[in-house]
Amino acid sequence: MPETLRALVLDAETVLGGRRHLALLPEVAGQLRLPWPSPLRAGLPDFLAGMDGQRVVALASGDPLVSGIGTTLIELLGPDRVVVHPAVSSIALARARLRWSAESSTALSLVAEDPALILRELAPGRRLLILSAHEHTPGDVAGRLTDAGYGDSVLHVLGDLGAPTESHATGLARDWTYGGPRLNVLAVELVGPRVHGWTAGLPDDAFDHDGQLTKRDLRASALARLAPTPGELLWDVGAGAGSVGIEWMRAHPSCRTIAVESDPERARRISTNAAHLGVPTLQVVTGRAPEALADLEAPDAIFVGGGATAPGLLDACLASLKPGGRIVVHGVTLETETLLAAAYDQHGGELTRISVETAAPVGTFTGWTPARTVTQWALTRQGISAMVRSTHSPRS
Repeated sequence: MPETLRALVLDAETVLGGRRHLALLPEVAGQLRLPWPSPLRAGLPDFLAGMDGQRVVALASGDPLVSGIGTTLIELLGPDRVVVHPAVSSIALARARLRWSAESSTALSLVAEDPALILRELAPGRRLLILSAHEHTPGDVAGRLTDAGYGDSVLHVLGDLGAPTESHATGLARDWTYGGPRLNVLAVELVGPRVHGWTAGLPDDAFDHDGQLTKRDLRASALARLAPTPGELLWDVGAGAGSVGIEWMRAHPSCRTIAVESDPERARRISTNAAHLGVPTLQVVTGRAPEALADLEAPDAIFVGGGATAPGLLDACLASLKPGGRIVVHGVTLETETLLAAAYDQHGGELTRISVETAAPVGTFTGWTPARTVTQWALTRQGISAMVRSTHSPRS
C-alpha cells in the first residue's frame, strides 16, 4: 500500500473490513477495528449509524467498485461521503495473466449470486471472467456448463492472484474435479452450440409450461412495446410460465421482474424456467391480482397476460406505473376485448389484433393452422391524464 494510504489507515479512528484484512494491520493504540456485519447489506445501516463525524476507513481487496463494498457504501451514504482509493482489481490481474483484453471478455460476479446466471451468457467463442464465491464455484459452474451442452469449455482457475501462493489450474468443464483455493477468479472459454439469442421471441419449447404461455410471436410483439431498458422493473401479471418476465430480464443484466401468479404450481415453474434461462433472480409472488400488487415496488413496465377482467386490476396497474412507464395487456375473450376497447377509448395508446397462423400437415398436404386471435392494448404512462381530458380524440 502506498505510504499516503498507509498514513490514512493508521490515522483513522475506526477501520472496517473483513477479518483477514483487519488481521494484517499493525497495532494502533485506541483505534477501533470492526469486521463487516453479517448479513452485510441488511446490517450495514445500523452498523454505520454511530460513526457520523468519525474518521472511518474501510479496507477492501482490489478495486472496491468492481462488484465490491465501495458500490454498497456509496448507495447507502451518498457519493459525497465516500472517497475511493482503488488498487488493481482481481479482474484486471486475471486479464493480465491470460492476456485477455477487456473488449474480448465479459466480467460477472457470483460472489453472492446463483451460478445459474452464467446460462444467460452462453454463446460459442465467448470468454467469461467470473468472481468466485468460494472454492466450490468452479465446480458448480463446470456442472452447469456440462448440463447445458458446454462441457468442452475450457476453465482456468486463477487462485490467490498477486500473492506468493498464486496458482493457475486449467481443464475442461466436463472433466472438472479440481478444488483450488478459496480465493479465486474463474475464467471460461465457452465451447458449445448456439443456444438462445437475446432478442425477444425465444422458441416456445425453451419454457416448461402447461399451455399457459404467451407464444413466441405475441411475446416478441409485447416486449417490443414494453421496451426493456437497463435498470428497469417489470410486473408480469398473470405470468403463467413467466416467459415475458424472463425475456425482459435477459435483455440486460440489470433488468428486473416481479412475476405475479395465483397458481402455486405455475409459480414454481416460473422459478425453474428463470433459472434454466439464466435469470435466477426473477422474483415470484404467488397471489391473485390486484390484491397481490398492493405492496410491490412501483414498476417501469407492466405486462398483463391473463386475468385482465379481474375487478380493479387494470386501474391498479395504471395507477402503479411510473411516469414514462409502459403497459401491455393481452386478451383472447370477448369480455377482455371489450375491456381493452374501453381502455383505448378512455386513455388512447395502441390497440391491435394479432392473428398468427402456422403451417402444419393436412393429410398428405400442408395447410395453415390458426392460433387464437389476441387483442393487444399498449400504452405509455405519460399520456394518461391528457387522454382523460380529451376523450373525443383518443387516438391523437
